[in-house]
Amino acid sequence: METKIKKHRELDWKQDVAESYKVYNPDALDHRDALRVKSIELTDDYTRIDFIYRSSYYYVNGGWIQIEPLTYISPVGSGKKFHLLKAINIPLAPRKHYFKKSGELHTYSLIFPALPKSTRQIDIIEKLAPGTYFNFFNVNFSSWMKVVHPLDGVCRN
Repeated sequence: METKIKKHRELDWKQDVAESYKVYNPDALDHRDALRVKSIELTDDYTRIDFIYRSSYYYVNGGWIQIEPLTYISPVGSGKKFHLLKAINIPLAPRKHYFKKSGELHTYSLIFPALPKSTRQIDIIEKLAPGTYFNFFNVNFSSWMKVVHPLDGVCRN
């Protein structure tokens, strides 16, 4: 029987810094906001945005949430759109996530194609239309706390 062993490639720590990191939003600690961006992960392969949502106090059961399949992000001023690839822990419309109580915290993540390395500010657009859509304009993450993390399959010395 032959066993195949996956070999890990080794990278210089400084190369890791340039390739993959996560930035944390200090405003995510402000619990007065019902919806906030917690963090943005930037890699060569994708952009992941993590959100925190608190269900509405208006409804006894907290209501529901969903995300439009045509959600996109756009570097501010570029006009280029990077469309949603995957939604984690939030259903795509028309499906809905129903809360059990008001004030319930719910985290979810949206995965998009990789942004250009020079990007420091984005718009996150669920839908530009009247209604209650999860839109964020001019999200400037350049001063957020940066945490470098190893890439999958990478060993460090």
